[in-house]
Amino acid sequence: MTGLRERWRLKAMRAIQERALDLFDEKGFGAVTIEEIAAAAEVSPSSVYRIFGTKEGIVVADVEFDSMSLDALEGILDPADPVGSLLRAVRAYEAPKEEGGDAPRAGRSPWRRVRYFFAEPSVRMAVCGTLDRAGQRITPLVAAAGRLSETQARVAANALTFGYFAALEQWYLDGGDRPIADYVEEGLRPLRGIWGTEPA
Repeated sequence: MTGLRERWRLKAMRAIQERALDLFDEKGFGAVTIEEIAAAAEVSPSSVYRIFGTKEGIVVADVEFDSMSLDALEGILDPADPVGSLLRAVRAYEAPKEEGGDAPRAGRSPWRRVRYFFAEPSVRMAVCGTLDRAGQRITPLVAAAGRLSETQARVAANALTFGYFAALEQWYLDGGDRPIADYVEEGLRPLRGIWGTEPA
């Protein structure tokens, strides 16, 4: 169960990220300062720096995944079918949220920050660092299935995370009209051979 302090922190992170994206959409990424973001989110600049570090950090932060415990991560990642696990997570994230849930404000795509991954070179570099950390987090879980050596698990985990990024980029390049899950499913299909799984 999440404690009060952690719930406050997650709420603050979401608020800062949303206000920052509002400003980036309005003025352009390069024209916005941390101070402006802090004022819009009604927090101190030092809080923004402490939580995210940089403007790039605000964009690339995945509030849910980054704060997920190892136990929670184990609960969603099937080491025998990591591609299927990722695909289920993407579909769940894209699914419409029920009234009163954590849905974005009306008219906002939960994926609107993705375009900055590819439109801003400094954000792209920050995303690569985040993907590297995600690969490191899931490598032991991929290895836990016992089918792959440690080296193979590390390579497979990075193929999964960076493959996901490549699928996102193709979605962005195609204009974002189709669900991201379609791109993830198509793009990561060759990786299923590593685990000997086929789509259901």
